[in-house]
Amino acid sequence: MNEKLIYGIQQIGVGVENADEAFEWYGTRLGADVSVFDDKKEATHMAQYMGGKSHRKRAILAMNMQGGSGYEIWQYLDRIPKKLDDPMALGDTGINITIVKSNDIQKSFDRLKELGVQVLSGISTELDGKKCFHIMDPYENILRVKEFDSWYADRGEDIGGIFGCVLGVSNIDESRRLYTDILGYDEVIYDHTGTFDDLDGLPNGNSRFRRILLGHNEKRTGGFSNLLGESQLELIQSLDSEPKKLFENRFWGDIGFIHLCFDIRNMKALVEECKKKGFPFKVLSEESFDMGDANGHWGYLEDSDGTLIEFVETHKVPLVKKINWNINLRNRDPRKPLPNWLVKALSLNRVKFKPAQRNGV
Repeated sequence: MNEKLIYGIQQIGVGVENADEAFEWYGTRLGADVSVFDDKKEATHMAQYMGGKSHRKRAILAMNMQGGSGYEIWQYLDRIPKKLDDPMALGDTGINITIVKSNDIQKSFDRLKELGVQVLSGISTELDGKKCFHIMDPYENILRVKEFDSWYADRGEDIGGIFGCVLGVSNIDESRRLYTDILGYDEVIYDHTGTFDDLDGLPNGNSRFRRILLGHNEKRTGGFSNLLGESQLELIQSLDSEPKKLFENRFWGDIGFIHLCFDIRNMKALVEECKKKGFPFKVLSEESFDMGDANGHWGYLEDSDGTLIEFVETHKVPLVKKINWNINLRNRDPRKPLPNWLVKALSLNRVKFKPAQRNGV
């Protein structure tokens, strides 16, 4: 096969101060309680984004098995991660908001509020007619909980995984050269300019913006595409102020949403396409690279504003860690989704946290 395949958003990286505490928070509040990998290898390839040298780190890929993308919970082990000097303002370049799916928006709102999660806005209706509200995690990252119809399984919970994010950009039309022309987000769900009620309560939310919500007309297929599901990206451009770069004068892995990662097949074809279209890869691993319990080929490029986009061609995934049962994806039909029984076996890596308590982890 000579063409690239994009199976979906695999995860969004979250830089935190304590990976164990963050995993428990995301597991008990947002149902991301399956540990796909727990990697403590030293981060060497990303030195150019970490002050010019490698650092010790811990990374946990946490998934919600009702469907959607995961959270790569990322912690420095040899330095204290740096927070933003000034709070994020909507439209700052980088990942502003991670979008999480809900099958019962009122239930999600009431449950999270009862648990003492910081709720930034009431339930409102977005420009596409879907209801949503916003919360903040313990690391001052904003998440949008939003109605969505693409689900993999029903565990009786009101919240699933990630299905997109809001990316602050300086020029929407320029940014679409990557997100539409290369990554396939070619469906314009809305494109509006003005002030917006659904942003009320968010930092800089009363300003004027251009907002475009993108989906993909082509159904994702192959690999873990059924679990990852459909996804959307919202590009937001501030019209009232000059945006700041969220990771300017900070390291990759510092506090915040550090990257957007796609699960793909045929890295070589993707690398070549991106180079020809003006988005060369800045980092590229060996073709077979161990990531804790998993293995694959991965790399990073920058979007038009320097936001890091990761791509992972997964080769090996641990299904049952205790007995060292793994699945090798390299010899499978790249367009054929994995059978449900194999995907559901990931649930055997579910971590049983104590029930969440109000104002506690």
